[in-house]
Amino acid sequence: MRLLGPAEIRILADKLDLRPTKKLGQNFVIDGGTVRRIVRVADLAENDVVIEVGPGLGSLTLALLSSASHVVAVEIDPVLATQLPITVADRGLSDKLTVVNADAMKITLDDLAGFVPTALVANLPYNVAVPVVLHVLEALPSLRKGLVMVQSEVADRLAAGPGSKVYGVPSVKAAWYADVRRAGPVGRTVFWPVPNVDSGLVSLTRREPPTTTASREEVFAVVDAAFAQRRKTLRAALASWAGSAAEAEIALRAAGVDPSTRGEQLDVTAFARIAELRP
Repeated sequence: MRLLGPAEIRILADKLDLRPTKKLGQNFVIDGGTVRRIVRVADLAENDVVIEVGPGLGSLTLALLSSASHVVAVEIDPVLATQLPITVADRGLSDKLTVVNADAMKITLDDLAGFVPTALVANLPYNVAVPVVLHVLEALPSLRKGLVMVQSEVADRLAAGPGSKVYGVPSVKAAWYADVRRAGPVGRTVFWPVPNVDSGLVSLTRREPPTTTASREEVFAVVDAAFAQRRKTLRAALASWAGSAAEAEIALRAAGVDPSTRGEQLDVTAFARIAELRP
């Protein structure tokens, strides 16, 4: 498969009069070695249907088409969404690609032209990476695995475990859906334009959420409250959620959690136990 090289990417950008925007978080991968590495680490099977968010000019898309059964590319920019099938057609792989011109934050399975994705692989815009990951995992329960490239600090937060300094809301919410781990660093120079931050790969492996009588929304409400004022003890941080600090303490003790603990010490299962016991 002939991938897009830096020169061809710039020719395409000039043809489209494309000026990458911070608003859409557009930093395009121009290094063939990097996209091959992403596909390798994603460990795709021949029958995998991949959903790619933000394919841009198609450098990663072309590499994915060689390894997956089908790629559903979700692109919010109508100019890029129109160009991508042309780029793929030049390589004779049109039958393996479906482009959806839509906001990934709003997609559902009904938007994917009948395809049921099993893997998420994407170079995600830095400004929306966490909400996109969480929305796609929730909206597409068929996803069994994923590999996303995000800002290095975001990768750290998504993959952090309890007790880490960067453990917080993204860490707990991602853990509701999947086992999450760092899968390697990515330098700045593989992008155009070159960003001001380093990037990292994050691997996701779907798992069942904790067994609980509380809904996902109820558990996430506890998580949001616990980290809204992360320096406070859970007794204080959950006071508004429970109705008072005293009620919060009752719920915490019933869940087997020390009220003087802070949110960063608890895993998603503990938050689920607390959610079940809201007064």
